[in-house]
Amino acid sequence: MRDMTDILNIVKKVAVNAVNAQKLSDVVYGSVISVSPLRVQVDQKLILDQEHLKLTRAVKDYETEMTVNLNTESATGGSGEAAFAPHTHEVNGRKKVIIHNGLTEGDKVTLIRAQGGQIYTIIDKE
Repeated sequence: MRDMTDILNIVKKVAVNAVNAQKLSDVVYGSVISVSPLRVQVDQKLILDQEHLKLTRAVKDYETEMTVNLNTESATGGSGEAAFAPHTHEVNGRKKVIIHNGLTEGDKVTLIRAQGGQIYTIIDKE
């Protein structure tokens, strides 16, 4: 019976070592050192180039739609005959907007290393 327990423990160790060797995923931190082309320094020895990086919406510019319901501030303007009285404008409905989340040099980023360590996904920035 003891031999069977020893064999099972050896199999468990081999399985755990195999999983650990695959580097399934890991969270790492880095700094953007270049935007075009995109390059991120993770540590003194590791600089990731654009082909090894994937970006989430949290770290890039993107267009989306939003619903608004507002009035502009009162404005006057012009001179002479072209002058106009104070007035406001309604802005209502679904409008396209651009979210400016793009990375810039010096940004501190959080990355997830994918299985095997070849691809890193930048998930957020400070």
